[in-house]
Amino acid sequence: MDGTLEEKMGTVYKVTLHWSHELEKSRILEYTQLMVRPWKLIWLNLIFGASRGVGIAIGFTFFAATIIYFLQVLGALNLPIVGDYIADIVRIVQRQLELNTR
Repeated sequence: MDGTLEEKMGTVYKVTLHWSHELEKSRILEYTQLMVRPWKLIWLNLIFGASRGVGIAIGFTFFAATIIYFLQVLGALNLPIVGDYIADIVRIVQRQLELNTR
């Protein structure tokens, strides 16, 4: 009977150890500390939001510049219908950029 009690205690210990590791991985302590200090949570969200916004702006700028570059290359090929359409788009974008810089 003692052997089975020790086995049960060993099993309980292993399960408890597993759950403690899972809770440590979930970082529940940091989460509860943020809930106690709402200003720190607000500050962190402000920083993360600003960095995400800057990242989106940089990514969109790179994407738009790449699209405009390819449109200029396609416009230089002098394709009959597509070339005129692309040239009009490029002219519109360039005019808009000139208006925004003034």
